[in-house]
Amino acid sequence: MAMPTAAGPAAYPVPSAAAAYPVETGTPSPTRTPVPTLAAATLISQHYLPLITGGEAPLPTATPFPTPTPTIDFAAVRQQLLAQGKGLGFAKVGFHTGAGGNTDGLGTWMRRLDEAGVPFFLKAADNFGPLFEAQALMRASGVPHLLVFRLTGDAYDTPDYTLPPQEAAARHWALHKAAWPPELDPSLVWVETINEVDKNQTQWLAQFALATAQLALADGYKWAAFGWSSGEPEIADWQSPAMLTFLRFAAAHPDSIAIALHEYSYTIREIGHDYPYKVGRFQFLFQVCDAHNIPRPTVLITEWGWEYNQVPPLDQALTDIAWAAAMYAQYPQIRGAAIWYLGGYFGEIHDQTQSLIAPVTEYSLGHYFAIPLPPAAAPIHLEQFQP
Repeated sequence: MAMPTAAGPAAYPVPSAAAAYPVETGTPSPTRTPVPTLAAATLISQHYLPLITGGEAPLPTATPFPTPTPTIDFAAVRQQLLAQGKGLGFAKVGFHTGAGGNTDGLGTWMRRLDEAGVPFFLKAADNFGPLFEAQALMRASGVPHLLVFRLTGDAYDTPDYTLPPQEAAARHWALHKAAWPPELDPSLVWVETINEVDKNQTQWLAQFALATAQLALADGYKWAAFGWSSGEPEIADWQSPAMLTFLRFAAAHPDSIAIALHEYSYTIREIGHDYPYKVGRFQFLFQVCDAHNIPRPTVLITEWGWEYNQVPPLDQALTDIAWAAAMYAQYPQIRGAAIWYLGGYFGEIHDQTQSLIAPVTEYSLGHYFAIPLPPAAAPIHLEQFQP
């Protein structure tokens, strides 16, 4: 979601800072794309039998909310699944925060998941304070949490499309590198430098992404490309020669280079609206990679949800989150999805999203998923997750 601003942020605000952003007034319309004709692999037969009481979430049916306490010994579950030739998948739906808003309970969410050995996904725009706390937990425990930072404002959100892509990449990367908060460790925190880019510039963006990825890698940063709006890009755009070159580079560096996607339904009435063209659209990227013998790259769903300024009633929201968690868990390359939005300046969504923190905590601590062990990969079977 674009962060509106009149003048752009300072180099980086202190954790309590809040820029005076006006409220966004609308959302873009997604582009519907026909289902590709790429052949999908045969669906692997999977059985979902709970190994420990309160355990495995069925696929794709939602499970009850909430569990009162973390009842799962995940280390024991992992060993039992390994004995069956399966891996352990966690619920990977986390939160997106920013300046202002309401983050009451976010620290508790982080600490409880960290203590249980459950990786969490957290993105922050402008306000690096929550990420600073999260990286301290990560250093102490070794739990591989996924942390993402982004600066907002016109200068930061999009590159200069009038320049050659390599020159634009060098300038844009230098701008972000100069503003990187020294409190954040680039070996632990991913940086997302562009947001909801121009879908009509995909060839240029592919070259820009490759040049930026090379610069980030050389400088020791973890970088996430694109930040595509929900419903973008077109499937054909993943298959251009320049984009395939970038996808191969990203796949070769899964711990340092990722693709950032946004998956919104654009309606609070139905998270699966137009599935899989909005939420679930990542599957088209994986189909393209599979068809071209490219390992599936790391994907960060850096914005996930319904609308820009509201979430559904609690019961519906939690059921929708469980559905998404079951889908994303099957693909280890999906490192997480950040629920929009705990930050300020988008109506009352920060309070509505804050009400999800406690039940999402319980769900994450009380459920797991059996997933294929590498090198096996869950096939793309679009009907499997049909809401």
